[in-house]
Amino acid sequence: MTMKRIWAGRVLSISATAGLAAGGINPASAAPPDALVAAAKQEGQLTTIALPHDWCGYGALIAAFQKKYGIHVNELNPDAGSGDEIEAIKANKGNKGPQAPDVIDVGLSFGPSAKKEGLLQPYKVSTWDSIPAASKDAQGYWYGDYYGVLAFEVNADMIDKVPADWGDLLKSDYRNAVSLAGDPRSANQAIQAVYAAGLSQSKGDATKADQMGLKFFADLNKSGNFVPVIGKAASLAQGTTPIVVRWDYNALADRDTLKGNPKVQVIVPKTGVVAGVYVQAISAYAPHPNAAKLWMEFLYSDEGQLGWLAGYCHPMRYNELVAQKKVPAALLAKLPPASAYHNAVFPTLDQQNATKDVVTKGWDQVVGANVK
Repeated sequence: MTMKRIWAGRVLSISATAGLAAGGINPASAAPPDALVAAAKQEGQLTTIALPHDWCGYGALIAAFQKKYGIHVNELNPDAGSGDEIEAIKANKGNKGPQAPDVIDVGLSFGPSAKKEGLLQPYKVSTWDSIPAASKDAQGYWYGDYYGVLAFEVNADMIDKVPADWGDLLKSDYRNAVSLAGDPRSANQAIQAVYAAGLSQSKGDATKADQMGLKFFADLNKSGNFVPVIGKAASLAQGTTPIVVRWDYNALADRDTLKGNPKVQVIVPKTGVVAGVYVQAISAYAPHPNAAKLWMEFLYSDEGQLGWLAGYCHPMRYNELVAQKKVPAALLAKLPPASAYHNAVFPTLDQQNATKDVVTKGWDQVVGANVK
């Protein structure tokens, strides 16, 4: 299975429109079965984890789901990483209360590994056929939801000259300025940031990217430029972490939220442009399995997909929505220019697994910075 693709404009080169249901019915128009809606309402609750409201528009999506179906959403640990989500399933196998996550949203490499450990249950949404085959498990245990690229989110009120590429971050101009948006020992976003830095330093040689990424952050730490604090909008605004390496959709959402106080610039680096796919899945031990399935139906409906796009995340059904002219022009205009992504690389699943192994095991020894 390969996840390596180059953007053509803002559209994935893999078609998302190939699968129409039998009889010529567009699966995007299918509504959740009445029986599923009724069963989910009977359960009355859904427990999510690691969904910050400013990540991919999740705040609005959660509110819309609750209003649409009258199902209360229990939100666990919004700042958790992908590894934390998996551990939460393991720790709550016998828990039928609100502390057991029903659903997860994790980095691509965590989907297959969680399936292998028996932590997931399969489910195929009504719009299943319009999700690219390379972005989902054929049996329905996990399925791609959205993607973005790693970028530099910069407090431009504090940083006079914004960095244009990874190598710039090593300059003395950025002393005590650079942070990651997660702990690279567990969070997919931070793990991929290490890979991206290494890919830039190795001039695109993927075989050297993991080790060179660790060396890059070791050098960044030794130079005094790395701040071992998980960067977010608040720390950026306060000046604790004037530069945060994070997914472009999070950075763009912060730009809107902060409304110029401080001024935020979002820079896609010139090299080492790494795109990441996240995936959805339902816990094998979900206390509210029907609510979990209905949540997936909602997320992969037109409404849910456009909700992610409003949060600057490119949804998996993006091609289809554009082809059917369902994406508002004003929303398209707010997306980054396509030229910034021409060199974007989608690491294969094997590459992501290898990177996760190298970075999580090597961070403490090579870099030695306790990110928290």
